[in-house]
Amino acid sequence: MTAAVEQPPVRGVPWWLVLVEGILAVVLGVFLIMQPAKTFAIMVQVLAIYWLIDGIFKIVSIFLDSHQWGWKLFAGVIGILAGLVLLGQPIFSAVLFGLTVTWVMGFFGIVYGIIGIIQFFQGAGWVSIVLGVLSIIFGIILLMNTALAALSLPWVIAIFLIAGGIMAIIAAFQLR
Repeated sequence: MTAAVEQPPVRGVPWWLVLVEGILAVVLGVFLIMQPAKTFAIMVQVLAIYWLIDGIFKIVSIFLDSHQWGWKLFAGVIGILAGLVLLGQPIFSAVLFGLTVTWVMGFFGIVYGIIGIIQFFQGAGWVSIVLGVLSIIFGIILLMNTALAALSLPWVIAIFLIAGGIMAIIAAFQLR
């Protein structure tokens, strides 16, 4: 015999918070399209401040909970150093950040493409090999044109922010 247990209603994210997130994403996306260099530099500075504060909190957290203190110390020092470097050289940091993201995306594109091709030979279907080959081509293009890809990164981020923001706004009204 089983007794029915009444579950409390699951509370999700408030609809208005999703709406605010969507609006902010669209606004940031529009700023990236209108003033890509300034907006991207500001975004990198915000990231630098976040890494700096997060690094400090990670080191302080060692004194509150010494579990995995080595990793916390390592992450804290890296966060503080990355934050200080980005804050100290804002223009250079924005360019270096764009190049680094482009390199990472290129390498991941190639790795994901290889995984897709391997999955094809394991019976995953023809879609996996098509996407795998396209992913490898995309990765190679990024790695061969790193500077151009890094320069276009603010616009790519802007498109994703605007599209994601619009979807978040629509989702907010559906949650309401």
